[in-house]
Amino acid sequence: MKRVSFDMEFLFRASPTIIYKFLTTPSCLVRWFCDAVDIQEDTFTFEWNGAEEVAFMIDDIEEERIRFQWEEADDSEYLEFRMEISPVTNETILSLTDYCDEDEVDDQKQLWSNQMDELRREMGG
Repeated sequence: MKRVSFDMEFLFRASPTIIYKFLTTPSCLVRWFCDAVDIQEDTFTFEWNGAEEVAFMIDDIEEERIRFQWEEADDSEYLEFRMEISPVTNETILSLTDYCDEDEVDDQKQLWSNQMDELRREMGG
């Protein structure tokens, strides 16, 4: 099955500082993204329903961009979050890029929409 990338954008009333914290700290990640996480330097070990997945933080510009590469993924694939302030609404635009099988794009987009709704609830914005 062919792997493809997809991009999504979400608006938040929270600042990039707060969003960055929710993307990088264990106490915040478990509130919206995973059941548990262990961070050792740039290695993040996420747990969902007892199964672990390892990701490496390969790019980190505080409050601007975070890029992870999953241990089991192809070298050209990554999960990236980008943050910028909308000049029109002054809200934070959180953009993400992810990869999945070609026939799973709609499901993955729905999953990310649900995750972002949960993130928004946890941040209060």
